[in-house]
Amino acid sequence: MLKTQPLHSSLSIVRLVTAFIAGASTALSFAPYEIWAIFPLALSFALWQSHTLTAKQSLYYWLSFGFGCFAIGISWVHVSIDTFGGMPIFVSITLMALLALYLAIYPAITGYLLNKLSRTAKHTLNPYLTYLGLFPALWVLTEWLRGWVLTGFPWIWAGYSQTLGPLSEFASFIGALGLSFVVALVAGSLMLLTQKRVFPVLIILPILALSAWAAPQLNPISASGKTVKVALVQGNIPQSMKWEPDALWPTMLKYMDLTREQFDDASSVDIVIWPEAAIPAPEAMVEDFLLNANQVANMNNTAIITGIISHQQKDFYNSLIVLGNHHQKQQQSADYIVGGTNEFKKHHLLPIGEFVPLGDLLRPIAPFFNLPMSSFQRGDYTQPNLIALGYHLAPAICYEIAFPEQVRASVTNETDMLLTVSNDAWFGTSNGPLQHMEIAQMRAIEMGKPLLRGTNNGITAVVDPHGRITDAIPQFETGVLVTNVALYQGETWFRKIGQLPLLILCGLLMLFGVRNVLRK
Repeated sequence: MLKTQPLHSSLSIVRLVTAFIAGASTALSFAPYEIWAIFPLALSFALWQSHTLTAKQSLYYWLSFGFGCFAIGISWVHVSIDTFGGMPIFVSITLMALLALYLAIYPAITGYLLNKLSRTAKHTLNPYLTYLGLFPALWVLTEWLRGWVLTGFPWIWAGYSQTLGPLSEFASFIGALGLSFVVALVAGSLMLLTQKRVFPVLIILPILALSAWAAPQLNPISASGKTVKVALVQGNIPQSMKWEPDALWPTMLKYMDLTREQFDDASSVDIVIWPEAAIPAPEAMVEDFLLNANQVANMNNTAIITGIISHQQKDFYNSLIVLGNHHQKQQQSADYIVGGTNEFKKHHLLPIGEFVPLGDLLRPIAPFFNLPMSSFQRGDYTQPNLIALGYHLAPAICYEIAFPEQVRASVTNETDMLLTVSNDAWFGTSNGPLQHMEIAQMRAIEMGKPLLRGTNNGITAVVDPHGRITDAIPQFETGVLVTNVALYQGETWFRKIGQLPLLILCGLLMLFGVRNVLRK
């Protein structure tokens, strides 16, 4: 006789839908909404709903939760595929859904392992260890994996939900991934509260409140008393025109004209920043323009840092170069030469946008796989800081700012500022550029350095080492942000120790779950 379970099936569908909704709600924790409390609440709700499920059911439940997270949280990816990828709307939505589904695998792994490692036929792991140890550890380890596998996609880590929250400065000690652990820890304590275990909430929340107060006091960085005057030029070049050959000279002249206006001031700026690929051509092709701009910068005792395409033989790179830079008091700052060494080549390239895996197979399929700037080579993982008028800047081009360990590897004892440049015109008026800015703010906190962010159409801004935007100009406007940036001294704990201690801790906590399985 065939047995049916309509109530159970209906309940399963309801759970999957509510899991998706809970995951989707986490988008409100990130820019531009910044409702930081939603992420731990959504996680605790998911833990409560899934704690009675089997391991296989937990896998599907957390897959639905993760799909909601990414289908809504990074929906802005669809803008570039649809607008500039040359694909039908159905295909672009399908690609977006597949990306979200792939990213959802990582929360699904967390849910599955949490169930599998905490419960066996004969033994159940202590609930305190399950939700206050095993769950935060698994969440962090899978987020870390997501930021590494297939070149990595560390967007909307749980820790970024706290960028403007009360725990933000705690990142100077434990980083964004450490904040992910804290978010999961809070979610676990709230889950225990539903089981009438009040003790964790009564202990953890006051400790976190005390940490939020103490972190700024214990942060070893301090203002050095020195400032540098910078000008960040936002050209606002439409993406549809940026790579048109006829637009090359108008684009370069626009940046040069906006820069010359700053030299009319008696107190000329020290450093001018042009965004990623502000000069959308190979360096050797525009040599005359670059040498002229170099001369203008030298005459005004200024350095200009610009995004450009550099090349060596047949290899092309998404790069930053420094023009000008000559100063009588800074003899160590070499003057610009074409193909010189005072440059930075992007290392962490964006799949499809800057390189195409299996390019010979994929490029003939659709225009989406032949986007401009999609055939770059990688620069070295660690490169010297750019030197501009004697100041040392640790650079990251666009997507690279999302990788904390790579940024950390670039910061030295001589680094004065972080510099990130981008062209977020690919993503229109979506939340993508705002989330990108949020990630850059977190890097400033982790490294304890002021951050300069120059973009084509926003957000162009200056961030202090506490993650606060001190100056910015509106998106989608042509303009120049001129400001004095305060420099800082000292070294944050995260700059010293990085993510490794946290990952070791999470690995050890996971071993308790493995031990529980072995006891079977």
